[in-house]
Amino acid sequence: MNTCNAKNMLGLTIILMVTVACSSARPLMPVPNVYRGQTAEQVFGDAPKDWHQSQMKLMYATDREPRENKDGSFGYGSGRSASLAFGSATVEIKGDPSWEEFAALSLQSNRSKKLEMHMGDITEESRLPPTPHPAAYVDGKIQFSPKRMAEAREIEAMMNARVSKILAEAPRKEVVIYIHGYNNDFTDASYQLAELWHFLGRKHLPILYTWPAGHEGISGIRGYNYDRESSEFTIYHLKQFLKSLGRMDEIEKIHIIAHSRGTDVLVNALREIFLEIRAEGKDPKTELRIANVILAAPDIDYEVILQRVVAEHTVAGVRQATVYTSPGDKAIRISEWLYGSLARIGHLGSNEVKSRLTQEQIDYVEENSSIKFIEFTGKSDTVGHGYFSSNGAVSSDLITLINTGAKAGSPERPLIHKGAIYWVIEDGYPFIGSATD
Repeated sequence: MNTCNAKNMLGLTIILMVTVACSSARPLMPVPNVYRGQTAEQVFGDAPKDWHQSQMKLMYATDREPRENKDGSFGYGSGRSASLAFGSATVEIKGDPSWEEFAALSLQSNRSKKLEMHMGDITEESRLPPTPHPAAYVDGKIQFSPKRMAEAREIEAMMNARVSKILAEAPRKEVVIYIHGYNNDFTDASYQLAELWHFLGRKHLPILYTWPAGHEGISGIRGYNYDRESSEFTIYHLKQFLKSLGRMDEIEKIHIIAHSRGTDVLVNALREIFLEIRAEGKDPKTELRIANVILAAPDIDYEVILQRVVAEHTVAGVRQATVYTSPGDKAIRISEWLYGSLARIGHLGSNEVKSRLTQEQIDYVEENSSIKFIEFTGKSDTVGHGYFSSNGAVSSDLITLINTGAKAGSPERPLIHKGAIYWVIEDGYPFIGSATD
């Protein structure tokens, strides 16, 4: 290996080690541009009064292995658990400010006081039986243990009862699910969902799906490889979770936000579920009621997307699919290097999409799916990977998409159209740009 290549590899590895690094505390995300000049009453007026507090309470589902934290509290590590657990977690703001102070400060562009998030209590409430389930072949067909299946249904009913109780309080009978990416621990993933839910107006039920990422003691490329295999390990459990929610008629809509490596987890789980539903002669849109699938900075090869998503009509099972990309995303650039990928979806710009996809492929996607690619061209964090929440323009579009269901290029979402399935978002959005070519 020559010196130049060695230096490049070292630099890439260092960036990989710090990308989306876990933290014990961090500031609340910047206020989305869309709330410029708005009051707390305008943004949070629909939220139940009991939800008017600086604490942000989440539900979670996880196949992380439970552990005792250094301070003796209950938590989860990066080990893999064969069973899926459900519970509740609280994200707190340092100093426990009053609701009035917190709500007002959170909407300030230049906050006069820091709003620092800390992890509060984590309470595991139920746990499904471990998988694989015991099974036997009877007359050439697989038959699972009736006792194990009855146990699983009982635990699932407990989780669904908890979901129903919170939904009864929520202004919208909708669930917002967040699936994190590489090197996120339970705490950091909780912060991300908590702040997104806060700026969505506290109208929905927030549920974190957290998988065994961020292996302690392993960093750099080996840590990335561990997380990649953990992302494959968790797919069965994510399917269990989504199917369970799909059986709840009181849920009117499900919105799923996945980031980075979590996008691959979600795409593969949905693909397998949709194939199962279609094999039963049913429509995934009706069965699961997924209104939005949002892939933020997706760490997926574009050729894989063509075969496993487009060719198998995966996005046809959801009402809208939105992919946020950025040519300035350094983390995705590293992933391209690691895999020798021609291009990762999260790194594609509108011009590159046109050069890599044939006109026939573009026409097919435009005519047969609800997917839209949105390229972010503005400023972000140092690595450029967390722009969906760290940049007020992108977070504004994401929030408007979920809260209104508006289409790209509508008056509510004045994105810049670059032709066919591609749109551009700039700093300052939604107050600049237009929906025209």
